[in-house]
Amino acid sequence: MRARQTAELVAESLGLTERFELSEHLTPEGEVRALLESVNRAHARAENVLLVGHEPYLSDLITLLVWGEPGGVVVMKKGGLCKLSAGALKYGRCAALEWLLTPRQMLLMS
Repeated sequence: MRARQTAELVAESLGLTERFELSEHLTPEGEVRALLESVNRAHARAENVLLVGHEPYLSDLITLLVWGEPGGVVVMKKGGLCKLSAGALKYGRCAALEWLLTPRQMLLMS
């Protein structure tokens, strides 16, 4: 519920409420392969996609996409923000970590 509220606030502040989508695959019980297939299918031509979710799911997802396997390399803080660059997403190493910010760092930047 909290991740959904956050995603709705972000979409509203960016003027993207008409492009807001929910995915059962982005929940703590979600299936990563299904999430990646869904993003690729629905947003193949998108330049940017923002995913909002829970921990430890997001940390595991980032670790999988950057290092090739899930588990323990990246630890997102609640309310943190991360930027990856990638072409088509696949299960495994397919992305580069550009930056990772904690909520405190973002507060200091504002």
